[in-house]
Amino acid sequence: MGIVWTIVVGFVVGVIAKWLHPGKENMGFIVTVLLGIGGSFLAGMLGQAMGWYQAGEGAGFIASIVVAIVLLVIYGRLQDKGPQ
Repeated sequence: MGIVWTIVVGFVVGVIAKWLHPGKENMGFIVTVLLGIGGSFLAGMLGQAMGWYQAGEGAGFIASIVVAIVLLVIYGRLQDKGPQ
């Protein structure tokens, strides 16, 4: 059940990040879920490094969304450069 919960939360975080970030990214369901999961994972790692979270403790919802937006900006920049 933990994996299903991670996917659901990752999807919600990814959708909110895409909704808050201006612009149009052509991302499918799977990439949106991966964006949210990546945002949550990186927010947890950064939070642990800064002393906000303990090991094994999940990142906060807002922190996950903020990091997912940062990942979305990076993704958009990489898409813009593409093959030339």
